[in-house]
Amino acid sequence: MNMTVPERGMTGLRRTAEAAEEATGLRAEIIRGVLMMSPTPRGKHAKVVNVVERQLLPVLPDGLDAFQLASVALPHDPDDYATPDLLVCDAAFGDSDDWLAEPGSSVLAVEVVSRGSATKDTRDMVSWYAEADVPAYLVIDPRQGHWTLHTVPKGGAYQGSLRGEYGEEVPLELEGLRTKLATEGLPRYGPERRQG
Repeated sequence: MNMTVPERGMTGLRRTAEAAEEATGLRAEIIRGVLMMSPTPRGKHAKVVNVVERQLLPVLPDGLDAFQLASVALPHDPDDYATPDLLVCDAAFGDSDDWLAEPGSSVLAVEVVSRGSATKDTRDMVSWYAEADVPAYLVIDPRQGHWTLHTVPKGGAYQGSLRGEYGEEVPLELEGLRTKLATEGLPRYGPERRQG
């Protein structure tokens, strides 16, 4: 897997994204030319990410590693990048000073749906990761207690989609990575509290 990140021109939007991230502590992404800001994951959201990462780390083959909040670039756009909750990619990324992994080095992006970004995570990003040619995109939804695994990107769309409920295993069958992720006991969000 190639970890060389091509030199990208720093546009005004990219500068704005980096400045906003530094100033606010929020996660910045540029998705299809739109600057998007996301809050820092809260307890249950972070726990789901940690549970998935702990299951993946012992079974990852040599050459792959899991990174929380690493960003991946869209191949044909000098600005677009996304930051999944967990990215499995070339282990050499961990030895670099870069924050942006090449999509060709990425195997799996995992996103845990936040209360406020459900449409982004469950619909908008599916086509983005397919267009970035990330072999698998796993969306875990603590609101409803289910997960969806998108696989086989082709022509900007995933050809395969498998949905399951908490308690059902997620079958990962990727190049060099074949395992089943347990979802039993993953936390679910409680009822939203009303302001006022």
